[in-house]
Amino acid sequence: MLLKLIEDPAYVPMKLKEIAILLDVPKEQREELKEVLDALLSEGKIGISQKGKYGKPELGSVAGIFCGHPKGFGFVSVEGMDQDVFIPEEKTGGALHGDTVLISAESKPGNGKRAEGHVVKVLVHANEEIIGFYQKNKNFGFVIPDNQKLSKDVFVPQGKDMGAVNGHKVVVRVTDFGGPGRKPEGIITEILGHVNDPGTDILSIVRAYGLAEEFPDSVMKQVAAVPDHVDGKDMQGRLDLRDLQTVTIDGEDAKDLDDAITITKKGSVYTLGVHIADVTNYVTEYSPLDEEALKRGTSVYLVDRVIPMLPHKLSNGICSLNQGEDRLALSCIMDIDETGDVIGHRIAETVINVDRRMTYTAVNAIVTDRDEAVMKEYEAFVPMFLQMKELADILREKRKKRGSIDFDFPETKVILDERGKPLEIRPYDRNAATKIIEDFMLMANETVAEDYFWQEIPFLYRTHDNPDPEKMKSLATLINNFGYSIRLHNGDVYPKEVQKLLANAEDTPEEALISRLALRSMKQAKYTVTNTGHFGLAAKYYTHFTSPIRRYPDLQIHRIIKENLRAGLSDKRISHYDKILGQVSVQCSAMERRADEAERETIKLKKCEYMSKYIGEAFDGVISGVTNWGLYVELPNTVEGLIHINQLQDDYYIFDEEHYELVGEMTRKTYKLGQPIRVIVENTDKLLRTIDFVPAKDFE
Repeated sequence: MLLKLIEDPAYVPMKLKEIAILLDVPKEQREELKEVLDALLSEGKIGISQKGKYGKPELGSVAGIFCGHPKGFGFVSVEGMDQDVFIPEEKTGGALHGDTVLISAESKPGNGKRAEGHVVKVLVHANEEIIGFYQKNKNFGFVIPDNQKLSKDVFVPQGKDMGAVNGHKVVVRVTDFGGPGRKPEGIITEILGHVNDPGTDILSIVRAYGLAEEFPDSVMKQVAAVPDHVDGKDMQGRLDLRDLQTVTIDGEDAKDLDDAITITKKGSVYTLGVHIADVTNYVTEYSPLDEEALKRGTSVYLVDRVIPMLPHKLSNGICSLNQGEDRLALSCIMDIDETGDVIGHRIAETVINVDRRMTYTAVNAIVTDRDEAVMKEYEAFVPMFLQMKELADILREKRKKRGSIDFDFPETKVILDERGKPLEIRPYDRNAATKIIEDFMLMANETVAEDYFWQEIPFLYRTHDNPDPEKMKSLATLINNFGYSIRLHNGDVYPKEVQKLLANAEDTPEEALISRLALRSMKQAKYTVTNTGHFGLAAKYYTHFTSPIRRYPDLQIHRIIKENLRAGLSDKRISHYDKILGQVSVQCSAMERRADEAERETIKLKKCEYMSKYIGEAFDGVISGVTNWGLYVELPNTVEGLIHINQLQDDYYIFDEEHYELVGEMTRKTYKLGQPIRVIVENTDKLLRTIDFVPAKDFE
């Protein structure tokens, strides 16, 4: 009725009170009327003027998500708009990072500038609880949020601090979100510990990102009924593969082993079996376990702990493909010729038994180093590993030919002591064994995705859209300064062009830089119900099939596959999956981003803590970023810090945006991306998670 009223051609914009009078809404129900209007605003079905009058959407106001910046301003992302809208600090209307807001645009994008606007009102507050550092004054206190995008401190009145003292990490419940010129106000509900206590730092990040460490009682009650060993009834009707030589290959400290491999060769055809833990046998649809797994979306791997998607009894027990134990699996068995083409495949419910739990280190020692002692220890498996290496090389070469992009960045490995203090930080490089497993998992994912695409069954895909043409043009301009080029076709780029660029930069001083710039120009991969292909892999079909213990999308498609294998999907079930998969894809993509951010934050935190031991010491590094506020420098151990522009005291430096370099006004001295530089560690800040460098004078 309300929407019909506003859509009526005769309707003129009105304030809440006027609408209430017109519709004869009693005063005590006007708050409910406001909630309905706000819901219509957030859906974009109506608009609101700067004077607070409700009307048609074309009034100029749109709803979006506010992304805050530490300096107070922000950006609002609006569905359907290519670019975010810039919101100056004085026009944020009290909005905090993550809030759903209603904005009014004041200028349109153009001349390289974003559209600008102001926040009309906050529709949904995203920060009911905030984690931060407590500072006590005489009669009150403040909580400085850990999340720097929340640029406002939270005021804590006297008597509402639970006895917290300076330096405590706390949880504050926001009771008043403040507004323009007025800080939020709150009550401390939990003291996590002192900032210097072991584990408090990581716990603060866990709580700030809303990562649930404990499972609800309903979930644990369901888990208690799960058997410790595979039931004979569950094996009935399955393909029995227990006689095949089967191995898992994982890191030394891995406990949730969700993929196993078998391989044989007959003539010129390899038969590769990728066997994945059948988690859905124990996690049934809409059960407490399933609902909690969807809520979490993914396991989260932090530097000192794993927050699993499923309880340990499943992830490390009955669902883990442990050596010597009968296990239920969903298998993709592929016949692959010597050119890397899959010439036949079968997807089946199976029973397997792993003969050997292998590590990447041991397999690499066999296939790369040909270490005699290790080859002797695993003598019965050596032919299998050499055959794996053969096939993996073929598959990788095939992907390379079609244009698959391989960003070979070293991951950061953080070694902690028993109190959580970082002992060592170093790059964790992939070796031949990690690449073998990667190649096999990619092949299984592609095979399953193509199979289900052509069956036209509702499914979840892992997609990676083509890069934005504007970003590609910027990349082309930037790399041109280093003597590289990239060919654009009507503004678009093909994966093979990016691959060629990375190949040309290989083993050069600027290799890491070119790779990083190319990666920053890419879009983010996500889960979708429509198969639009995977740009980075140059793959027409791709999904995530291989990790149902730690990723919900994999678990979801296992459920669809098994149902289809058993009796086919009825129209009712097809309709059911059509209805739910869109929301599943959105939820899983969001939870994946949350997990990635939390993981990055814990690594940054430990890097700060580690480098605090080296204040005053000099290191060789490479310039990894150039901005108008200074230079980012990366050390060989993957630690990155900032040289603020004020520390470049031998000249006045100007940022040349086109060439991404700082140029001295008088000396014309330049600081460029990829340039070697010697730095001294000046300061670290665990709260801000920043490391400050200064140039080492003897290097200059």
